[in-house]
Amino acid sequence: MKKPLVAALMAVLVAGAGTAPAAALDHDATSAPSKAKAKARAVDFTGTVALSNCSGSVIRPPGSTAQDPALVLSNGHCLESGMPGAGEVVLDKPSSRTFSLLNSSGSKVATLRATKVSYATMTDTDISLYELNTGYDAIESSYGVRALELSATRPAQGSAIKVVSGYWKRIYSCNVDGFAYRLREGEWTWKDSVRYTPACDTIGGTSGSPVVDTASGKVVAVNNTGNEDGERCTDNNPCEVDQNGAVTVREGINYAQQTYGITQCIGTGNKIDLGRPGCELPKPSRAGS
Repeated sequence: MKKPLVAALMAVLVAGAGTAPAAALDHDATSAPSKAKAKARAVDFTGTVALSNCSGSVIRPPGSTAQDPALVLSNGHCLESGMPGAGEVVLDKPSSRTFSLLNSSGSKVATLRATKVSYATMTDTDISLYELNTGYDAIESSYGVRALELSATRPAQGSAIKVVSGYWKRIYSCNVDGFAYRLREGEWTWKDSVRYTPACDTIGGTSGSPVVDTASGKVVAVNNTGNEDGERCTDNNPCEVDQNGAVTVREGINYAQQTYGITQCIGTGNKIDLGRPGCELPKPSRAGS
């Protein structure tokens, strides 16, 4: 996971004001031709949220209705109850957590409140889904903010992406460098993780940020970790493990967890249904892998 937020804040203070994340700062370090950039969809802070310790987004899966209770996507390691252990799954747990909803410019326009943690885990992936006490139509009509669409398609290698942090009000621009067959960090192992190109140098507090594909404008992953010190498979220093068990350490490189699989596990009324055909999210009774 990204370093604890307190540590990230201390690092910023030590480094000095010149390196502090600036509001609405877009680190657009991609080298694609300007013609290609012109075709990309504009990505801003619309629909993103700030948690007490992380970032997140109001997401709308395919097939949902305007009246369905809205969902907030973040990381499993951002749960207010603490990080789930390997093999642990949280399902339909009551929650009253609040989220600061941002508009396109990154200004807070409302405080949203959860009714429950619909789903959370750090096994195979690193996600949390909160159900809110209000629907998509109510959020849009009251605050002029539309939810981000959740893609049902796997992101492609080389595609342009933006990591949008509601906590820092900062946007990182890079590309999908590739995929880690397994990403191991401490006691946790994640499958088929997105590896960024170096321009997405995310920091503590960006955990849970939506990763938006600039071609479609849809969420394709959720930002969650990076190798900070070059260590091998330790906390805050994930390593990649291939199909043959070979380990690769990429110091300074950051990662996200794909989200297209979530769409197969959401049924009528935005309810999590782990028994749906095609749903491969870990179930509460499942041991860690």
